[in-house]
Amino acid sequence: MAIVINEDLSIPDSEVRFSAARSGGPGGQHVNKVSSRVILEFDVMHTSVLSSHQKRKIAERVGHRMNQQGILRLQAQRHRTQSANRADLVEKFIGLLQDALRPVKSRVRTRVPYRVREKRLEEKKLRTQIKRVRQTPKNLDEA
Repeated sequence: MAIVINEDLSIPDSEVRFSAARSGGPGGQHVNKVSSRVILEFDVMHTSVLSSHQKRKIAERVGHRMNQQGILRLQAQRHRTQSANRADLVEKFIGLLQDALRPVKSRVRTRVPYRVREKRLEEKKLRTQIKRVRQTPKNLDEA
């Protein structure tokens, strides 16, 4: 079975490695006995599924989650069961890759309307007048 990222991309299970470890935090004896934390590792730089452009985009956007070898490492330990953590982790992985591969909208520059600029300048002039009135006279003898 494959992990479907979008309609154009799905990652086969052979490319993703899951492992389990003991989860930290509260939980009493249960936490000490059961390996419920799930860790996902995906080798972004050496996968055959992604194009070089996609690899570069992922590295730019989620590079802080990757190690020096280009392996993306995620973990989940919110739930008490390994299966629930695995499902949560797969959702997290899909969302992360979808966000990384989403095209960035280019900003359309807009002009500031003439009336808005005029209003801002009028408010600045009014503020200047108010501050000028509040000033104490410098030297009354010179006047």
